[in-house]
Amino acid sequence: MKLILVGCEYTGKTTLQLLISAWLQRVTGSHRPFFHDHFALPSGERPPINSQYPVEIQEEVMALSPKLKEMFQRYIIEYHLGSSFYEYPDHGMVGFHIEEAVYAPLYYGYGGPGEYADRRVMARSIEAHIMEKAPETVLVLLKASAEVIAKRMRENPRPTCLLQEQDIDYVLQRFEEEYNSSLIRKRFVIDTGEGTIENTFSEFVSEIQSHLTDEDRLRILSAVTPTRRAAVDANIRYYRDDDLRRILSTG
Repeated sequence: MKLILVGCEYTGKTTLQLLISAWLQRVTGSHRPFFHDHFALPSGERPPINSQYPVEIQEEVMALSPKLKEMFQRYIIEYHLGSSFYEYPDHGMVGFHIEEAVYAPLYYGYGGPGEYADRRVMARSIEAHIMEKAPETVLVLLKASAEVIAKRMRENPRPTCLLQEQDIDYVLQRFEEEYNSSLIRKRFVIDTGEGTIENTFSEFVSEIQSHLTDEDRLRILSAVTPTRRAAVDANIRYYRDDDLRRILSTG
């Protein structure tokens, strides 16, 4: 499964990707880390998993000139387009190039329309590579109202979050624009403004079913019913959609 989760800060991307990762482990038996969630400055590439650079190093990153930030971010993004990542059956990214297209001109000091390294242009170029390498990639936009985002920001402030409350409306609009302009054909939107994270996850599971590849279905059905592997290999379509839907919903 190839996924890219995008959306404004405080829409629940990181929480959802943790649930998706755990769910994939249950339904496919895979234990390889699934998502890369380190594309927004100042975090960059993180050291050991589930940790961050010390505050002083994050401050050093943010103190870099716009030119050096641009070079660093371009390297990080290009690196995660490498063939070695796409050789695995699962490859997920949070924010990635769309987050860069939204935040770089606003907060990093580079990549605006018509400028060198215009991030809108770069985003479409990256998507062209993705569609050539992994056309099965699914783009998921998480959104919520500006009022909900502002409320979450006030209730759970994050010291490394760049989003400013006065920018929320604009940032939400930019993510919508990038989503609508994307070359990635498989996509859907989840509104996380209402309900619980469990509701959001259930909606993801429901929406992703129509975008599963035959390989995804084979892995899920084989992992859950290993004795039927030969039958599945012979004809994956043998199983009714209801069978797969039940497995996906229960994990």
